[in-house]
Amino acid sequence: MLNRLREDIDCVFARDPAARNRFEVFTTYPGLHALWLHRLAHWLWGLKLRWLARAVAYLSRFLTGIEIHPGAQIGRRFFIDHGMGVVIGETAQIGDDCTLYHGVTLGGTTWEKGKRHPTLENDVVVGAGAKILGPITIGQGARVGSNSVVVKDVPSGATVVGIPGRIVVADAERRRETAARIGFAAYGLRGDLPDPVSRSLDTVLDHIEVIEERMAKITAALQELGVTPGTDDAAAAHARRDDTDA
Repeated sequence: MLNRLREDIDCVFARDPAARNRFEVFTTYPGLHALWLHRLAHWLWGLKLRWLARAVAYLSRFLTGIEIHPGAQIGRRFFIDHGMGVVIGETAQIGDDCTLYHGVTLGGTTWEKGKRHPTLENDVVVGAGAKILGPITIGQGARVGSNSVVVKDVPSGATVVGIPGRIVVADAERRRETAARIGFAAYGLRGDLPDPVSRSLDTVLDHIEVIEERMAKITAALQELGVTPGTDDAAAAHARRDDTDA
């Protein structure tokens, strides 16, 4: 028990540069208090003492501004930074080493019983104000940008931003490949969240990819006709088609 408490406090120092000493963290960090009270509530929930578990969760919400349903399953070294307005639903599952910032909601999208809240695998970070809704899975090491609304599964290692949530890191890697292929130094493409310059470059590179896909289809169609694009045969075929049209 003491080892778990020490582990919880140590993870605060690892993720919050404002933490100064253990006494301060132990006494003034609502995210820790909410987590500790949740463990008590979850234990009572497992003993079928449902009203008592909900009462502990209600007390925790009153004291910390963080609402965690007693049925939620939370792994080790979980950290809620600031925490005000965080809501975690009954069937939510959170892995080890996850971090949530204030205003995050792990909510449901249906009134039916059963699994209706998200699953966060290990090492997931969710930015302030983000909403993750429904029985979806956020893969290991994924990052969810502030104020994003995520309603679909997110693969491991991806970064999601926007409403609805859109994967940006995977797109950035794809666009880097396109930029390298055409010999363009895309300085605006970055591994973090896109800025206005990178968005403009994204649009250009997306357009290039669309053109390349269309050219590939045209080339394949010509090859099926026995014509190799870029040769005199192609010009002859074009002339024959003009004569036929005439």
